[in-house]
Amino acid sequence: MKLGKMIAGVGLAAVVLLAVAFGLFQVSRSRDFQFFGKLVSHVQTAEQVVALTFDDGPNPTYTPQVLALLQAKGVKATLFLIGREIEQAPDVAKAVVAAGHQIGNHTFTHTNLTLASEAQAAAEIEPTDTLIRAAGYRGDITFRPPNGKKLFGLPLYLSKHDRTTVMWNVEPDSYSDIASDPARIAAFVTDKVQPGSIVILHAMYRSRETTRQALPAIIDGLRAKGYRFVTVDELMKLGAS
Repeated sequence: MKLGKMIAGVGLAAVVLLAVAFGLFQVSRSRDFQFFGKLVSHVQTAEQVVALTFDDGPNPTYTPQVLALLQAKGVKATLFLIGREIEQAPDVAKAVVAAGHQIGNHTFTHTNLTLASEAQAAAEIEPTDTLIRAAGYRGDITFRPPNGKKLFGLPLYLSKHDRTTVMWNVEPDSYSDIASDPARIAAFVTDKVQPGSIVILHAMYRSRETTRQALPAIIDGLRAKGYRFVTVDELMKLGAS
């Protein structure tokens, strides 16, 4: 009898641990919640505004193509740049600043920070901040974790330094059947965007040609629906007003 109770107790403990682990996994990838500090995935506003955001880079070949597309369409966006890649292409980072876009921090090495300590978070974020400032950027530097993953140490570090975690609520690149077709990407974005949305796009590497091809149609489609493009910083100010 005692053995049976012990086995039952161990089984219950295992179920509880699995449930806790699953819950923490869900929190780590949540677009709308983190344990500490400020997180934004969209803002509540009646205005038809949307923020286009781009992760990764700067890449000397493909980032200038994205900048040229945005300039041709008269759009300001928010680019979350990787420190190591700024180091390798500082002139491209300076071009992002010169074009008037907002720059965010996307860590130094694009490593998974789900289980990172505060010290590990600092080692990824602070050198990247320094490189962003060296490129000439003077605005507030928001932060986006690689793949949106965060749990305890990273949000705690961000909270202590009054930093905002910027997530998203429209993500066409996350679905393989959509990401493989420019028309589907554009249709997905124009259909899913709502006032105050933040769109995440990956267009900075050779493998992301479909996203670059979709960008003009995304912009034209949203403008046809009455949307105005703003940076994340401008969007957050609208949401706070």
